[in-house]
Amino acid sequence: MSERITILHTNDIHSHFENWPKIRRYLIGTRKRLIKKGEAVITVDLGDAMDRVHPLSEATNGKINIELMNTVGYDAATVGNNEGIGNSHEQLNAMYERADFPIILDNLVNGRTRRPPRWAHLSRVITTDKGTKIGLLACTAPFSATYRMNDWAPMEVDEVLPSLLKKVRPQVDVLVLMSHLGIDVDRAIARKYPEFDVILGSHTHHLLEHGEEVDQTLLCAAGKWGRYIGQVTLNVANHKLLEKKAEVVETALLPESSGDAIEIEQYQKKGEALLRKKKVAVLPKDYPGSWVKRSPLMNVSLKAIQFVTQTEASILNGGLFLDDLHQGVLTRYDLHHILPHPMRIVKVRLNGYNLWRLIREMEKNRNHLRNSVVKGNGFRGKVFGELVYDGIEFDPLSKSVSWHGQVLDPGADYEIATVDNFIYCPFFPTLEIVGHPKYIGDRFLRDVVGDYFGAKYPV
Repeated sequence: MSERITILHTNDIHSHFENWPKIRRYLIGTRKRLIKKGEAVITVDLGDAMDRVHPLSEATNGKINIELMNTVGYDAATVGNNEGIGNSHEQLNAMYERADFPIILDNLVNGRTRRPPRWAHLSRVITTDKGTKIGLLACTAPFSATYRMNDWAPMEVDEVLPSLLKKVRPQVDVLVLMSHLGIDVDRAIARKYPEFDVILGSHTHHLLEHGEEVDQTLLCAAGKWGRYIGQVTLNVANHKLLEKKAEVVETALLPESSGDAIEIEQYQKKGEALLRKKKVAVLPKDYPGSWVKRSPLMNVSLKAIQFVTQTEASILNGGLFLDDLHQGVLTRYDLHHILPHPMRIVKVRLNGYNLWRLIREMEKNRNHLRNSVVKGNGFRGKVFGELVYDGIEFDPLSKSVSWHGQVLDPGADYEIATVDNFIYCPFFPTLEIVGHPKYIGDRFLRDVVGDYFGAKYPV
């Protein structure tokens, strides 16, 4: 018996709700049309559906994203880093409480119990009306340090795939990996684990318009932000996969509905209204920001991250601040508006020599970064902006670095506060290579700044 099976896949939507109405209609409509023709349809999401840059995702801790996904009728979804490390342990657990679809996740366990999350399934086997068995496995990017700060323990794919493949592959006719690992890892998996017929890819926002064959495995990917919807067609006969084909549908070319603009605007307005209800402080004056020079908002933020990390020095970049704060009531909307980045605070220990190296790296990059357009690694601004130190001074003539007026001791240890983006970005390798970081897992930069203002100027 022959059968045609279609897998529809979305990924890395990142709360770009401006594309959601079209995506929803296409997924629902295509499923109805193909099922009417007697074909089987499986719909999956590959993670990073949520991004706290959108005020409604921020205000609901991602629950709105699950509500919207419930309207589509996904057959499965997995977790991206924006869900996994963009929420506290408790927020992530709560986010999936009302999901009407299974969350497949094979390489993350509870750091406290060493067991899988209560909302996670290690695999799913979908049997079509004609008896074809489709197996789904899923892995997410194992960011060890940032997951551990929220009491999750990620595992490398080689730790989990061999045993899962041994168990699941004999049970199914087609095996699919839902990957939030990135294109390079997907290619490596295809070469090492030929048991996979299809790898649906995400995380690195790559677009494979017609897929990519790696040995016997078909790699598929649909870009980012819901700009494309992925579609894989499988032809199966007598429980054997005969043909597989990948394509993408460009969302911008799909028909619009008269209510789309209103729906999209309502998501924005509702999120803003919810955040405005949450008062944080009463500011006695304006706190302007600037990405090209030191500013009052920068000064307060540097002190705020020192306070939460119990350090005596800190470093931030001016491009983080997208607007000013004004005299009067400070709300969570204001903080989210000026600091939309999902950035954690990190305390880094370095000896004097390596701190000197770090500052030299920063000074070497300073002029380039001031007006440099930077994307990714959690940065949601436009340009990187001016590097600003507090408690650290650099002498451009002698190339020496001082700590509160005293020249660094090369053998002594120093602790500084900054944001995790400085470790992820490629500009300051000393931080990643020899720094000893400790992450503050339960709050973002905007929350730390808000708490600092709230303690000084309470509502």
